[in-house]
Amino acid sequence: MADLFDTPSNTPSDVPQASRPLADRIRPRALSEVIGQEQVLGPDAPLGAMLAAGSLGSLILWGPPGVGKTTIARLLADASDRAFVQISAIFTGVPDLRKVFEAAKLRRQQGRGTLLFVDEIHRFNKAQQDSFLPHMEDGTILLVGATTENPSFELNAAVLSRAQVMILERLNLADLERLAQRAEKALERALPLTGPAREALLEMADGDGRALLNLIEQVAAWKLAAPLDTDALSTRLMKRAAKYDKSGDEHYNLISALHKSVRGSDPDAALYWFARMLEGGEDPRFLARRLTRMALEDIGLADPQAQVLSIDAWNTYERLGSPEGELALAQLVLYLALAPKSNAGYVAYKAARAAAKQTGSEPPPKHILNAPTKLMESQGFGAGYQYDHDSEDGFSGQNFFPETMKRPVLYQPVERGFERELKKRLDWFAKQRTRRQT
Repeated sequence: MADLFDTPSNTPSDVPQASRPLADRIRPRALSEVIGQEQVLGPDAPLGAMLAAGSLGSLILWGPPGVGKTTIARLLADASDRAFVQISAIFTGVPDLRKVFEAAKLRRQQGRGTLLFVDEIHRFNKAQQDSFLPHMEDGTILLVGATTENPSFELNAAVLSRAQVMILERLNLADLERLAQRAEKALERALPLTGPAREALLEMADGDGRALLNLIEQVAAWKLAAPLDTDALSTRLMKRAAKYDKSGDEHYNLISALHKSVRGSDPDAALYWFARMLEGGEDPRFLARRLTRMALEDIGLADPQAQVLSIDAWNTYERLGSPEGELALAQLVLYLALAPKSNAGYVAYKAARAAAKQTGSEPPPKHILNAPTKLMESQGFGAGYQYDHDSEDGFSGQNFFPETMKRPVLYQPVERGFERELKKRLDWFAKQRTRRQT
């Protein structure tokens, strides 16, 4: 069974070069040939330092598709003189894992280690992930897991404590251009594209090296009399779909970007991230709910209309549906981004909850309690209460907190938007309260 999982580092030389996929033909043969990921592979970067010290440990490679996770794992096996064994969490069950571990034990007895590469490791359940632990600890395997999901949420703490997480980044345009040049060298001809069309091809890959090589293979197969321009290329090729998972990291990353752009009063950035989420298939109702939350948390009473307009835009979407209703949400995004910002109400609410939790059994002062019975009246309920409408300026200045509780300052409005007016009122009440108490 072990032979089923053992994967040679290099393709046998008897396979015709032209029949091999382009990605396989230009696969790096050393870590120094890997394009991109200098933050991990450089001489002073984590992996570079590990290899230089001869102390390679178990790893989790976290990054988007097509950035070299499998290639790096293969080359790490070569660099550390270990057998490379590859499995996928999608197709591997517990019986298969047992066979892999047994083969690794036999290999170890023969004096050779095993680098076990687990693709999509986040798809293993807790019990399956736990099964790696004893074999990692006794040195039977060196685990290298690959995942596109955040390991903090998807992997067991026990596995994470025994493996170092390496974050791989999507390839930038310079990286993709280097990859395209390497492909042209293998093909022994230049791509039949104008300069702008070449740039468009790189953009179509969206940071995915594997996707770029697939596109290049398609372009290289065309029989053309002259180089294609951007428009001609666009009619022949479709742009790679943007990576977006409505329940995964991209969902949370993009909603965080939208929220922070609104909070940072950048309407263009906010509208961009809003559009990115819609293009990815996000439910507009989720966005409407989150925008309403922004109106409450980040704008608050600095612009009370923000909450009203949020509910109106949400209702408009419900009435019109998609795509017309999304315009109401887009206009809401612009309004919220340009509205004055204040989280004073949010901060005051949280402070009030904390104070209530700390002093939850303290009764209200007796002078603001009703006295519907003679007994209650005899106990002083309602005694000394001043009816504010009968007071000077409609303000009595009485204490409404528990008698044993020191008066806190919970709400501190900012000097922005409508809260500037509320701050003036609050300051006036504070002065009147001090004057009347003295």
